[in-house]
Amino acid sequence: QVQLVESGGGLVQPGGSLRLSCAASGSIFSINAMGWYRQAPGKQRELVATITSGSSTNYADSVKGRFTISRDNAKNTVYLQMNSLKPEDTAVYYCNANVLRNNGRLWRDYWGQGTQVTVSS
Repeated sequence: QVQLVESGGGLVQPGGSLRLSCAASGSIFSINAMGWYRQAPGKQRELVATITSGSSTNYADSVKGRFTISRDNAKNTVYLQMNSLKPEDTAVYYCNANVLRNNGRLWRDYWGQGTQVTVSS
C-alpha cells in the first residue's frame, strides 16, 4: 500500500510556468530514485527528469535548462518546476518512485495517477 499523489497540473500559456508535486505515502521504508515521466497523445511515455536519493539529477534534452526536479526526503515528495513551457510539453505527467516497503524484500517502482499539463494559447 504505497501511493503517489500528484498535484499542480493545469492549463498554462506558452512561456508560462507550473510546479508539479508528488507525495509518496503508505507503507514505505525507503525511497531510492524518484522521477517524472510524461505521455502525450499518440506517443510513448518518456522520461522527463529523475533524481536520486542523493539529489543527483538527470533531464531529458528537451527540457534541460527549463525544468528543475527536486525532492524533500523528509516529506517523501518530489517536485518538478517547469518554466518556459512550450506546447510540445503538453502531456500527462506521471510521478515515479522506487520504493522499499516496510518489511519488504524487494524494491519496486510505484506510479502516480498522472496529472494533465496543457500548454496552449
